[in-house]
Amino acid sequence: MFGKELMEEICERNNLKAALKRVRRNKGSPGVDGMTVDELPDYLKVHWLVIKARLLKGCYHPQPVKRVEIPKPGSTEKRKLGIPCVLDRFIQQAVLQVLQRKWDPTFSDNSYGFRPGRSAHQAIARAQSHIKAGYGYVVDIDLEKFFDQVNHDRLMSRLAMRIADKRVLKLIRAYLRAGILENGLVSVPSEGTPQGGPLSPFLSNVVLDELDKELESRGHRHVRYADDCNIYVSSLRAGERVMRGISRYITQRLKLRVNEGKSAVDIPQNRTFLGYTFTGGKSPNRRKIAPKSIKRFKAQVRRLTRRNWSINLADRIDRLSRYLTGWRGYYGYCETLSVLLKLDSWIRRRLRCVVWKQWKVYRKRKRELIKLGISGKLAHTTAWSAKGPWCLSHSPGVHMALNKEYFAALGLPRLAPC
Repeated sequence: MFGKELMEEICERNNLKAALKRVRRNKGSPGVDGMTVDELPDYLKVHWLVIKARLLKGCYHPQPVKRVEIPKPGSTEKRKLGIPCVLDRFIQQAVLQVLQRKWDPTFSDNSYGFRPGRSAHQAIARAQSHIKAGYGYVVDIDLEKFFDQVNHDRLMSRLAMRIADKRVLKLIRAYLRAGILENGLVSVPSEGTPQGGPLSPFLSNVVLDELDKELESRGHRHVRYADDCNIYVSSLRAGERVMRGISRYITQRLKLRVNEGKSAVDIPQNRTFLGYTFTGGKSPNRRKIAPKSIKRFKAQVRRLTRRNWSINLADRIDRLSRYLTGWRGYYGYCETLSVLLKLDSWIRRRLRCVVWKQWKVYRKRKRELIKLGISGKLAHTTAWSAKGPWCLSHSPGVHMALNKEYFAALGLPRLAPC
């Protein structure tokens, strides 16, 4: 049980300084009051003593959150976010830092999402270790609209088991019940933890830690990252039995819903976990980028390398490089080098098409090819060809002129290790 002076700990100077630094680093759009993160420090200099007094008295009331919808990757559905104002993000961050420091050590070792020192890559590696240990079937459980379905009373009862300070409980309840501004109207939610605030991921772990502990008590090997939960079993029959039992527990005990259309018992090679899947065949159980992840990647690269976009090559490669660097940082963890090599080759071929179209006419094409070391005869044959850019991008003349080194000199990163 945490002490009754928890709010004083939240309002401690060093904790607040760390919270402000984190909120400014995360940036983010303004909430309903229009205040930006850069304006927050000056606002706190004037108003913080009054706000602190309200927090210590337990009478602080957060502002409504702004509803924003963003596309879900690989889906036509929209993900609903609730964007708190920057002041409430700052206060939530201060609360989070104290609660997470005290609570996180008690969370399950099988939970990896939104926890300090833990990552999606570690979750994937744990899943891989279960598969290699001979657990060849996965119970893939998808929670339907989890963040919108969290039961407030159950969550608050879980928090009250550890938190003795009534002011902190009241503040968290106020954030759960903060109005949602959408289409000019404010509605008050009766359930759910709005995605978008710093505290929401921690609260989701508090709710689902109960599921983790239940799975451990039943002796199951599982990995959970936020609301993505995979349980590894040794047979299809065992998986179907586990699916029935855990679905019943989630529905009746946790008061959440299982999305039966997206949940399944299958071999891991047929399922996706955090954007990855696993290989089968002669080299089984290696980390592999899921087909849907590659499809989304190619769609974004096509957008950045479209030929009808009037932008110079240096700016195009700069934008493309930022995307590739971030993508490689996550998906470079795969163990299938051939996939990355093929993607590198495909990206360069698309860029060759862009360059070829920008050269436009025969004389410029021939001149540029010769500049890049192509013989006059081959430059003439290539530049005079009536074939389209995609076909010519793989021809000897263009391929040798616009090679790996050419694009590397322009700053294009490679996905595959050099």
